[in-house]
Amino acid sequence: MSNLSICIVQSELVWENRSENLKHFAGLFERDLKEQVDVIILPEMFTTGFTMNVVSNYDVMDGETVNWMKQISVQYKTAICGSVIICEEGSYFNRFIWVYEPDHQIQYYDKKHLFCLAKEDRYFKSGNKNILIQYKDWNISPFICYDLRFPEWMRNTNLAHLQIVAANFPKKRELAWKSLLPARAIENQCYIAATNIIGNDGNGIEYNGQSAVYSFEGETLISCLDRSTIQLVSLDKHSLSVYRRAYPFLKDSDNFKELLIME
Repeated sequence: MSNLSICIVQSELVWENRSENLKHFAGLFERDLKEQVDVIILPEMFTTGFTMNVVSNYDVMDGETVNWMKQISVQYKTAICGSVIICEEGSYFNRFIWVYEPDHQIQYYDKKHLFCLAKEDRYFKSGNKNILIQYKDWNISPFICYDLRFPEWMRNTNLAHLQIVAANFPKKRELAWKSLLPARAIENQCYIAATNIIGNDGNGIEYNGQSAVYSFEGETLISCLDRSTIQLVSLDKHSLSVYRRAYPFLKDSDNFKELLIME
């Protein structure tokens, strides 16, 4: 399969209210999702907003959120993904969850770079490994928000065709968001799909969306601007493969794990 159709979902969130957010997204899909898609992409902490109130808002891997994702996957015959607060063995994770229920496929990535300015590192446990999701002949790597600032972590050593960034990225850092996303796409020679939220959260922080999909050359394929919207785009793997053969830059990239720091 050469093409992959993805759906970016940009919306406000109900602060710390899982059931209302799941109900809200289900309503959006029923109203606006009129075409068959391969992947639905939701933002970071899509059930709660970017809260540090983990004790009152966590879920578990066999809880309400994952079961809801399974139902959506079956109903729309699609994969669905996004990040939520998960408690596991007494620790809390900002976890990106990927669900494709027709194949009983559930995979997850725990956010590596915890946002210290919001004290995320005090409440959550950091992940320590990248993952590669193989789906419909595509290689997909997920990341979460603050990871975007660390190119060595997002280095495309596994030759992902698509990198996904689920985020709660505030309006006041919009320039960084718009600069880093195409940069990651260009340097990693892959598509980037990034989803953000709009509105104000429970801490009064303003978000203005700007969810987008970029090509491997940094071209904007879709832009959600600052409104509530569902947008679809089809990604062409053949074009990506042709481009990589013509410009094999990834072969010359550094392996940061092998570099020595010389004093």
